[in-house]
Amino acid sequence: MIINKLTKESLEELSKIKGEDNWVKDFRQESLKIFQELPMPNFGPKVTVDLDKITYYKNTNINKIEDNWKNIDKNITTELDNLGVIESEKHLDGIGVQYESEVIYHNMLDELKKKNIVFTSIEEGLKNYPDIAKRHFNQIVKNDDNKFSALNSAVFSGGSFIYIPPYTKLDRPLQSYFRINSENMGQFERTLIIVDHDSELHYIEGCTAPTYSDSSLHAAVVEIYVGENSLCRYTTVQNWANNIENLVTKRALVDKNGQMEWIDGNIGSRVTMKYPACILKGNNSKGTCITISVAGKDQQQDTGAKMIHIGSNTKSNIISKSIAKNGGNSTYRGKVEIHKNAINSESIIKCDTLILDSISKSDTIPINILNNDSSNIEHEATVSKISEEKLFYLSSRGIDREKATELIVLGFIDKFREELPMEYAVELNQLLKNNL
Repeated sequence: MIINKLTKESLEELSKIKGEDNWVKDFRQESLKIFQELPMPNFGPKVTVDLDKITYYKNTNINKIEDNWKNIDKNITTELDNLGVIESEKHLDGIGVQYESEVIYHNMLDELKKKNIVFTSIEEGLKNYPDIAKRHFNQIVKNDDNKFSALNSAVFSGGSFIYIPPYTKLDRPLQSYFRINSENMGQFERTLIIVDHDSELHYIEGCTAPTYSDSSLHAAVVEIYVGENSLCRYTTVQNWANNIENLVTKRALVDKNGQMEWIDGNIGSRVTMKYPACILKGNNSKGTCITISVAGKDQQQDTGAKMIHIGSNTKSNIISKSIAKNGGNSTYRGKVEIHKNAINSESIIKCDTLILDSISKSDTIPINILNNDSSNIEHEATVSKISEEKLFYLSSRGIDREKATELIVLGFIDKFREELPMEYAVELNQLLKNNL
């Protein structure tokens, strides 16, 4: 089945294919109405994707989610193998793979199943764990939050549903991989993660797409709940092609003594608008967001973070690293708000931009709101270019200009790289070398 036009009837057919309960069907229809009424974002880069040309759903002729690569079309597995996806499974506790609109592969170690950990597609999660789903789904990111959260809510397909029970820690990360492989394709995965009290999770997300002449769209929604005394780390390395418009809404609600960490890398896409958020509801909760964005020719990376302090003694830390080259535009856009009752709280924001030529651009657009006298917000921003002095010094040591530029860039993003697992840090290095 392929959906090229959003109508009440096409969503009914989508719900029928997925075997959805009435509450999910009604949610899609309500979201479609909201999407049709809401305007485009009135800030950031202009979204130029033609929504009338987007394919909103496309299945892969796979009737069920497989747990054995041998049962998946050889052309798809060869493609994923060349991208390193299949090899990466050796380093993980579990992996899910989405191809176009559907999750095609899912596997998890048996020992995790014995711990009652749930790691499945969003569709299976809503169907098989309705009590958990109804308490959390569409609560942090509402379907009327913005036009693209409404669009996702209407046509969401694929994505992850994760539940980590109390007193449970994983030895290695879980990972989901998302691949757009068709021209004018829209991908609308929905991820819901619940890390119950006194537990820990590291989740990794990877995304790619080939380059076509016409635009494709990626509009995901991520909702995360971090329980008391728990930790969740969400690592993303996205390498979209430069015909992708990447418009993502990510939020986490953090309870007492909980900690949320966003590690967010954006290498490709023509337009990216993404601002991972932490709502620090519980006392002594913490939020961290470390981002890197690379904007090249005809690319606009509009990224940053949001930290909302509600509980007392809460702490947040934002580190943003931006690189602009070949006329690209790399912008930090963020918001920190410390509420009146969030006493003795603090936030530190550090934004650094490296501009590689004279035609590229960078902006820092912060909103910092402090509503009590016992808390503190610190914001530091720097913009620099690769100096001829540094290049001359390195060349005097026998290093050519291209290699010298590469070394300076890798040193600039060192804080981001050191937060990645080793195999992903190596991959990031290679991605950056290919994009310099």
